[in-house]
Amino acid sequence: VQLVESGGGLVQPGGSLKLSCAASGLTLSSHVVSWYRQAPGKGREWVGLIGSPGSSTNYGDSVKGRFTISRDSAKNTVYLQMNSLKPEDTGVYYCKKEGLPVYWGQGTQVTVST
Repeated sequence: VQLVESGGGLVQPGGSLKLSCAASGLTLSSHVVSWYRQAPGKGREWVGLIGSPGSSTNYGDSVKGRFTISRDSAKNTVYLQMNSLKPEDTGVYYCKKEGLPVYWGQGTQVTVST
C-alpha cells in the first residue's frame, strides 16, 4: 500500500494550489481519508477529511471556507483544493488513510510567501 501526495509548491498569498493523494494497493473510496499539515517547528495539524461511504467532508476551523476536499474514484485519488492561501498555511501536507491499518503519505511541501 502506498499513498503519494503531489502538487505542492511556492505560491503567493491569496493564491491557490491543488494537492493530490494517489493510492496504490487499496481503494481510497472505501475509506475515510484525512489531510494533515505540519508547519516548521510545530506539531501535525488536522486539516480536514472526506468520509466513506459517500463523500461528506469536514474541515478544521483554520481552513474552513477556503479549502475543499474531493475524491475521484476512477483515479483512486483524493484532492485538497486550497484557495485564498495565507503565509500561515505554509507546511508539509500529508494525506492519511484512517482506520486500521493506518497509512500516511510522504508529504508535499507548500510554501505561501511573497
